[in-house]
Amino acid sequence: MSPEDYASQDATGLAGLVRRGEVTPDELARLALEAIATVNPRINCVIDCFLERAEGLPVRPDGPLGGVPYLGKDLPFEKGVKAEMGSQLAQGYVCTEDTELAIRLRRAGAVNLGRTTTSEFALAAATENRLTGRTCNPWNPDRSVAGSSGGAAASVASGIVPFAQGSDAGGSIRMPASFCGLVGLKPTRARVPLAPAPTLAYAGLNNVFVLTRSVRDCAAVLDAVEGPARGDAVEIPRPARPYCSEIERVHGPLRIGFTDEAWSGLTVDRDVAEAVRRTAVLCESLGHHVEEAAPAFDYEPYIAAQKVLWQSFTAHDIAAVARELGRTPGLDNLQTTTWNCYRRGMALEAGALMAALDVYNEITRAVGAFWDHYDILLTPTCTIAPRPLGTFDPDGEGADLFDQLGAHETFTALFNATGQPAISLPLEESDDGMPVGMQFVGRFGDEATLLRLAVELEQARPWALRRPAVHVANLTG
Repeated sequence: MSPEDYASQDATGLAGLVRRGEVTPDELARLALEAIATVNPRINCVIDCFLERAEGLPVRPDGPLGGVPYLGKDLPFEKGVKAEMGSQLAQGYVCTEDTELAIRLRRAGAVNLGRTTTSEFALAAATENRLTGRTCNPWNPDRSVAGSSGGAAASVASGIVPFAQGSDAGGSIRMPASFCGLVGLKPTRARVPLAPAPTLAYAGLNNVFVLTRSVRDCAAVLDAVEGPARGDAVEIPRPARPYCSEIERVHGPLRIGFTDEAWSGLTVDRDVAEAVRRTAVLCESLGHHVEEAAPAFDYEPYIAAQKVLWQSFTAHDIAAVARELGRTPGLDNLQTTTWNCYRRGMALEAGALMAALDVYNEITRAVGAFWDHYDILLTPTCTIAPRPLGTFDPDGEGADLFDQLGAHETFTALFNATGQPAISLPLEESDDGMPVGMQFVGRFGDEATLLRLAVELEQARPWALRRPAVHVANLTG
């Protein structure tokens, strides 16, 4: 198999080749590692390779993703693997136990071959930090990949691997998916277990999953990893059918509300707003009922509560890492925005946290009323198209984390609060040819409807043949 053939396949395609004996897992692993060696110097998305895993793999592995290589994010994920969280404070930290997601991907036959870059403690919407430097966008290496799963997004977009693991507490799967032209699903809260972390880590804001190039891969991985883990504090209804079956089902017209106006009051880039309206027209052309509409809620108390929650849980996590490593958090080992978030969180009292949770309860119930009338909400994923590297500098003097996050996560973070499934699809591009993702949000627990619509849109406006400037095929063909 040539590097170009490898990079042209999604995970479903590669797993099929392995099952038919047309390629071996060892060969796929070698191709992935060669792709890292070729591409990574140009975009800086992979910080560790597990070379020892590229040999002696089962020729006919079990599982639906048997033999497919992927990469994990630089957060605690797999036992015995470094998890430095993009931070000098956490440098040298090693994960002490497997996450449930790592176990399930391994059981499905997928092979983790390395770590990808992230923003420091997965906070900033720019994958730029002191420890690992800046990760560049494969579509234009002068542009940002957003964050915090920026390394994962760059590795998939450039053809290194067909999917990569990410996490999303405010949009950190969807935002990099938008900037890098990928499919990025944030599943329903508790759909994919966080174990051994608490089920409601970050007050239920955090989610783990993957970024993919195709909708069918998104469905296949979700089938492989969904469902509660032993001891989960929250369990939600299991899907009626496998998601891979759902995307083949014919469904009737959906009621879709759309908006190109940010509830934060921030300006949406003109070309991004126009892209939303083109997508609305596309949905209508496919037979859906589409009209302009948006959830109604009070933004100011919502964003104030978000700051309290993020600061509280970030301070808790940083303090725990510092204790384990015998270090003291400070500006010498934390970026400006991280340090400010940490110190503000340490100063908060329990009452502030409880009040923030009360606000989130009110917001969730107010926003939920929108789905009494609509099946799907369509928005931009971000208010902006990819910006030049350094535009949102997490370590700049006077930099404010939440000011920087706003342009990226205004449309995404709300649905971490409500727990609903939301997916970014690479349907559009900016005036200068950069990817622009469209976000679709479904009812709580209803990934099936989202994925059926996603595959319909993928067929109507195929994106698989679009390749960024920095891509395995471009550099080896």
